Amino acid sequence: MSLVENLKWRYATKKFDASKKITAEVLEQLKTAIQLSASSYGLQLYKVLDVQNPEVRKKLQAAAWGQSQIVDASQLFVFTIPTSFTAEHIDELIQLTADTRGLDPAVLNDYSEFMKGALLNQTEEGAKSWMGKQAYIALGTLLAAAADLKVDACPMEGFDAAQFDEILGLDGWTTAVIATLGYRHEEDGMQHAAKVRKAKEVLFENI
Repeated sequence: MSLVENLKWRYATKKFDASKKITAEVLEQLKTAIQLSASSYGLQLYKVLDVQNPEVRKKLQAAAWGQSQIVDASQLFVFTIPTSFTAEHIDELIQLTADTRGLDPAVLNDYSEFMKGALLNQTEEGAKSWMGKQAYIALGTLLAAAADLKVDACPMEGFDAAQFDEILGLDGWTTAVIATLGYRHEEDGMQHAAKVRKAKEVLFENI
């Protein structure tokens, strides 16, 4: 139950120690966790930007209400999603599946048509919402993996997505959610606060 204990340890870190950096090995494990995250149909409808450039991060901080995590954390992950969902996304998955499993893509035609029938009829807003949810699933996996590796993290929605898109020069993609990762500063008082969570009796109901 080490994961449960590490989840008790984690919290949304508000102040990072800018002098402490995540090692390349740990960073690779965090990226692998995102890569292996559950994803609807396995489509992985997101791209994660690891923003390392200090000047870019300073600009992003201004677009995130000046929050210090943006510049002080070791890593800034920006989860982006396509601005629209198309048949090409499904075709890419079919080809990747065929290549990975040594199959003729033609044997996956029925699955391809099923996905297209189920997914391509969404409204633009519905598709954006659905793709955003996929990014959040990956974010949840990242937070659990970070806790397991004793890396501090803070998922963040407090930013102007349009400004982020402009600063990052996104084309065909838009910012969904961000996460900062690193190590807590000893002055961050939130690390000593009791974790507030609803009781299991309130969260769960047997039917």
